[in-house]
Formats: sequence, C-alpha cells, structure tokens
Amino acid sequence: MRTVKELSDLTGISVRTLHYYDQIGLLTPTAKSEAGYRLYDDKALETLQQILFFREFDLPLKKIKAIMDDPALDQKQILQMQRDMLVAQKTRTERLIASIDDILKGENKMDFAIFNRAEIEEMFDNMYSQMPEHIRRIAIDEFGGAEKWRAHYIEMLSSEQMQKAYAKVIEWYGGKEAYQDAAKHPMSKEAVESYKRRTDTILRKLAAKRSCPIDSFEVKEIVGEYGFVMKQAAGIKKERDFMLAHADFYRKEPLQSRLDQEYGEGCAAFFADAIETFYQKSE
Repeated sequence: MRTVKELSDLTGISVRTLHYYDQIGLLTPTAKSEAGYRLYDDKALETLQQILFFREFDLPLKKIKAIMDDPALDQKQILQMQRDMLVAQKTRTERLIASIDDILKGENKMDFAIFNRAEIEEMFDNMYSQMPEHIRRIAIDEFGGAEKWRAHYIEMLSSEQMQKAYAKVIEWYGGKEAYQDAAKHPMSKEAVESYKRRTDTILRKLAAKRSCPIDSFEVKEIVGEYGFVMKQAAGIKKERDFMLAHADFYRKEPLQSRLDQEYGEGCAAFFADAIETFYQKSE
C-alpha cells in the first residue's frame, strides 16, 4: 500500500489533485489507515495510469469518469481505446511533420485535414448505426452496397473542400472533441420532435412580424429566442456563425421555396434578413 504522498512522488501528480480525484469519485483510495490517511494498492496505481493516459488527450475529467465507470468496458478495452487514440494522434502528427518538411524544402503544401481516415471511418460507422433502417436501405441500394457507400463517404470527407467545411462546423461546437461527442450521442427522436415544434412556433411568430422594421425590438427578441433554441438543439457553444450559415441557406433553393410555402411568400428572405441583422449588429 502507498500513501497519497508516496503516490504523488511516484507519479508526479500533486496530492491536491489526488484528493480531488477522490472527491469526484474518479480515483478512490483502496483503504484508509487508522489515522484516516488514504492508501492505494497496485490496482489503484493502474487505474491512475489509465486516467493519466486519457488526460494526455485533454479529455474532461467527467468524460474520463464516464469511460472508467462503464460496466461494458474492461481494462483491456480501455487500453485498446487509448491505443487507438494514440495511433490517430500519431498519424495526424506525422502528416503535419510531413507538411512542414515539404514547406522547408520549398514545396508549399498545406495540410487541411481536420479528420484523419480512422476518424472519418468512425464517423461513418456512427452515422450508419444511428440511421433509421429504411433510410439506410435506400442509401445502400443507391451506392450498390454498404461497402461502396462507405468508400464514397470516406473519399468525400477526405477531400480538401469538405475538410475546410468541417473546420467551420468544429468552431461552432467549440472544438473537434465536442463535435465528435455530439455525433456519437444524438438526441432522441422525442427531443428532435420537441425542438421541431419549438422552432416552428418561433418561425410563425417571426413571420407575423414581417410588417415591423427588421431591426425593431419585436423582431430581434424573436431572433434571439430562435438562436438560443438552435444553440440548444445543435449542442454548440456559439451560435452566431451557425445562425448566419442558416440565413444563407434560407436564400437558396429548395429551402427558400419550402419556407415560403410553409410560412408565407417572402418569409425565407425575411428570416434571413432578420438573422443577419441581429447577429451582425450584435458584436
């Protein structure tokens, strides 16, 4: 058994940090001495090692605890997960080093890759598993098989154009990890329907204010509510660019016609103008 001080000296983790890990239930002592001091055995040391591996990837403590507490994951599976993360990081680092080497040699090549191949494959697998069966069958039939569909998806997302587009999406979510977490844990069908009803109500209120000046309080109040709901629904940190992107979509077909048909002629352009006015003037 090791005391918390001995564990601190061995690992370089401060005593205060170890106390905090105990407080949040991330690393509890194996036992306590008669004097009340925390004691840790070799198994606790192995657990701390796994925690430190995850911390190397800047994972939040809350997420690390969720992984460590998952009854479906044993120690080998957790280590495999960490190895996969290291391999993905190694691949990304090697690509960046190669890009720098090219620039040093005078070959000015830029690396726009946001997601590496392993991450893109994982994104497809997540999408595939979460997709309704009838939609999945349509896509499989269209591409002539699941593997051909997968290959097309990977090729498309690996393109420089798509990687640049995802860079903006990641900004909305406040980081790559946050986006990946949202993709892995989509909202329930009930939650999606609830947000649809809320946004529909908001857009109908906004449509009813078409006679008001675009920068009036009545219009801005509704757009502010719309942005708040969309931020909640998408799980993003900052909604400004996200909403401005939506405004751009509202001016394009087929969405423009669909919105005009649903909420009244000219509403799509009005929605876009109101959003742009609100967010461009909010800074």
